[in-house]
Amino acid sequence: MSTATLPPPLTKKDFQTDQEVRWCPGCGDYAILSAVQSVFPELGIRKENFVVVSGIGCSSRFPYYMNTYGFHTIHGRAPAVATGIKIANPELEVWIATGDGDALAIGGNHTIHLLRRNVGVKVLLFNNRIYGLTKGQYSPTSEFHKITKSTPYGTADRPFNPVALATGAEATFVARSVDVFQSHLKDTLRHAAAHRGTAFIEILQNCNIFNDGAWFSLTEKDARSEQVLQLEHGKPLIYGKNRDKGIRRKPDGDIEAVQLGNGITESDLIIHDAHHPRPSYAFLLSHMEHRPGFPTPIGVFRAWDDLPRYEDVMKDQIQEIIAKKGSGDLNKLLRAGDVWEVK
Repeated sequence: MSTATLPPPLTKKDFQTDQEVRWCPGCGDYAILSAVQSVFPELGIRKENFVVVSGIGCSSRFPYYMNTYGFHTIHGRAPAVATGIKIANPELEVWIATGDGDALAIGGNHTIHLLRRNVGVKVLLFNNRIYGLTKGQYSPTSEFHKITKSTPYGTADRPFNPVALATGAEATFVARSVDVFQSHLKDTLRHAAAHRGTAFIEILQNCNIFNDGAWFSLTEKDARSEQVLQLEHGKPLIYGKNRDKGIRRKPDGDIEAVQLGNGITESDLIIHDAHHPRPSYAFLLSHMEHRPGFPTPIGVFRAWDDLPRYEDVMKDQIQEIIAKKGSGDLNKLLRAGDVWEVK
């Protein structure tokens, strides 16, 4: 009879390190760290199979505070390193911690290619609309005409919409949450973890030193019910403290925000379909908050799991070639073709 026993279940404490967490007091990063450390033990994955990869920025301290394997890479290159890790060992659970500047400025090119390839990694994009580590310059998500240390008369740039960008790159999983909406954030992390391909989560968070109140219009006490629309697959797009507002489709294919009553009922509203195979519907939702009278949607915009992962396609391709041509000889390959003798 076997006397082997199962290892004790992991807890949040198992993912905490002995490193001093060095973010500014009140930073939204603390809430994100706590949520991730709470969700990881639930995933049924061995601790040594987790890898957390980051670039440069306040968010990129993340690997130091996660008791997993990790890489603190260079500015904007976390997606490239994470892709290499997944190709080398597809069984690893790889998460990227990045910021709006790291991922969308110098790292923009790497981010869109990670998304289009559908590499099986999870991307946590911390969006505080500012460069916090370098003391308050405007970032790719800062509002138009935003006054910062680097734009004293207001930025002339129009901001990126991270959810729209990810959807436009045809990411197979796109979601948004908020640092202080802990229950929602943890649920969103769980959904992302269950997705096989690239999962992209924009997390709206506060920088109380250089951009305090960045998302106050959503996090203020009465704003969450009136200004936030929580997306739930298979349920109508309804919001408001009294659940008396919603989103319906117009005859021309566009959407409009409506007040329920006077002949308008829940049955007139759009039923959220996160599993739609085409990204056009999610892209339409991603621009909602930029239109007057519309709420800001949070939750899963898109979760389509029918596209093969990049690392699986590469593995199949390699195995197919080996089956046809054999395992190969590296020494022979290096000496094949044209050679030069340097004297």
